[in-house]
Amino acid sequence: MSNTSTSKTGYWSSQSGRATASSFIGTTIEWYDFYLYGTSSALVFNVLFFPDLDPLIGTIAAFGAFAAGFLVRPIGGIVFGHFGDRIGRKKMLVISLLMMGIATVLIGALPTFDQVGMLAPVLLVALRLVQGFAVGGEWGGAALMSVEHAPKKWRGLAGSATQVGSPAGLLLSTGIFAIFSSLPEDAFLTWGWRMPFLVSVLLIAVGMFIRLRVEETPSFTNSIQLQEAPKVPLFETLAKHPVTVLIVIGLTVGAFAAFYMYATFVLTYGTQFLGFERADVLLVVSIAAIGQIIFIPTFAWLSDKTSRFAVYLAGGIGTVLFVGPFFLINESVVSIGVLMATTFLGLSIFQASMYAVMPALYSELFPASVRYTGVSLGVQIGGALGGGLTPLFLTSLLATGQPTWLVIAPYIMGLGIICIISIVAARARMRRYVHDDTDLVDAVISQQATGARPTTVHP
Repeated sequence: MSNTSTSKTGYWSSQSGRATASSFIGTTIEWYDFYLYGTSSALVFNVLFFPDLDPLIGTIAAFGAFAAGFLVRPIGGIVFGHFGDRIGRKKMLVISLLMMGIATVLIGALPTFDQVGMLAPVLLVALRLVQGFAVGGEWGGAALMSVEHAPKKWRGLAGSATQVGSPAGLLLSTGIFAIFSSLPEDAFLTWGWRMPFLVSVLLIAVGMFIRLRVEETPSFTNSIQLQEAPKVPLFETLAKHPVTVLIVIGLTVGAFAAFYMYATFVLTYGTQFLGFERADVLLVVSIAAIGQIIFIPTFAWLSDKTSRFAVYLAGGIGTVLFVGPFFLINESVVSIGVLMATTFLGLSIFQASMYAVMPALYSELFPASVRYTGVSLGVQIGGALGGGLTPLFLTSLLATGQPTWLVIAPYIMGLGIICIISIVAARARMRRYVHDDTDLVDAVISQQATGARPTTVHP
């Protein structure tokens, strides 16, 4: 008995802990790369790549390129999901990290409009498409790597490592960007903006070292041993789980829209509409990101102890009720402290409570054989609709000159209501496939302790 216990400790300290660390560090790096583009779209790219346009219109054009990265994310999700369900999660995560990192470094080396004319924005959009394709396959694999290595009772907390990578990447990107944005304007626009992109080469090396040390998940290995992998996971997913995919899209769309409103659009809103300094608004986003790093695992832990349904629902209701007051408060009392407090509440509390439970919730909605495909497809379509278009759409609404609470708030509220409807629809399906993975890790532990030959475990 003591041998088994020791083996458990060793297994969880090595593979589960390593998988959790890999998901956190890998997604932090990928989101660092991805968010750099969003921050630059709001503050730099409108000047360097779309210089002949009015500043606000130039920002809209830059956010259009930003949105392009989201439009290819579902394609990335399908391609990576296909191979992730057929040959494994780990291989796909290594490829996605390399693709994202290389594209980011190349963005930092791009010539500007003044140097090569229209070729500059064309190359910018092309590299953004590569980023979108890579991140489309990243999220599903990282989420499953952490959740499928975890015991059933801690899946929410383990999965939150993937989600914490998002605000950590946001914090890292805005922090480094803020450092270089403090340079004199000429130096910043000449070379300073490039440095955060070029730094990515060092982060890639760290991420690759950690990812290569993680084993494939017991869920995938067991699923392949029990049955042949589906030849086309996408077809099987759409044939057997179409409603579930729609539910995941609905759960994702509002949560992503809220995130990009508070994390990206707020940069334009704070600088060009409220008139704050760029560094001050970057500080606002950085503090809200720190709040998410704290509250995402807190809400995930709470979902393990209580209900993923209740935690997600509370965030959806909070998002719907708060977005209108967010604009009214900030325009009634124009203060960087007020913007900081309201952004923190919207991003670190309401949005975080939805975002925290996604990996465990979504993985428990699909069987292991098509889980990578199902999760990636739903998340990336929802992300494209709710996240990619949000900064572009909200900035366009801002340019109309109409009251923000009248034109912007209803958009976020509508997507939040879709989230609420979707979580209610998902309740009957929650944890439907949680027993697919029951006792898998314990079986591995027992085999390690006794020296027995590995066997499959039937759900």
